[in-house]
Amino acid sequence: MDKSAKQGNIIIVSAPSGAGKTSICSQIIKSDKNTLYCISYTTRSPRKGEKDGREYFFTDEIKFKKMIKNSEFAEWAKVHSNYYGTPKSFLDKTLKTGKNALLDIDVQGGVKIKKQYPQACMIFVMTPDLKTLEKRLTLRNKDSKETIKMRMDNAKKELAYLNKYDYLIINDDLENSVENVKTVIKSLYYKVRKDKKYF
Repeated sequence: MDKSAKQGNIIIVSAPSGAGKTSICSQIIKSDKNTLYCISYTTRSPRKGEKDGREYFFTDEIKFKKMIKNSEFAEWAKVHSNYYGTPKSFLDKTLKTGKNALLDIDVQGGVKIKKQYPQACMIFVMTPDLKTLEKRLTLRNKDSKETIKMRMDNAKKELAYLNKYDYLIINDDLENSVENVKTVIKSLYYKVRKDKKYF
């Protein structure tokens, strides 16, 4: 198949907080020029080292709700008391150019995207077990004990969505996990698409 005939894919990566999905996505974007990171909008405050337009587009609740009203999001959700949304224009533009759109989003958003874009590939990232997840959240020294408890409670709820995902990557080694996600992305080019005429 001619490379120019390749169609872009939407790749959804979801995981409980602390499982390593952001690190995996960062490595994929750095090493794969054909995969572009979809920057979400959020109403939460930037964390130390984060920049507007790089990790997220940071906005306030009034502007966010206006964007919802204007149907500018492919999906949006309220997570950890803040709003997050995926810009529809980026997805459509990226797919038309034949590139992949990589989304680092929560399970609620992942399911909503899949409904709108049935061909989307859904990847769930998890630590070997919940104890390891809690240890990672504690060691990164970013959250209070109360926040860690909330994130662990949310992790259990997020795991209930696992059967809606196509792939499960156990992140016990970052390098291996990145390679495993790359393999999944590469395989998508050879997947038979129901909406495409081949011959």
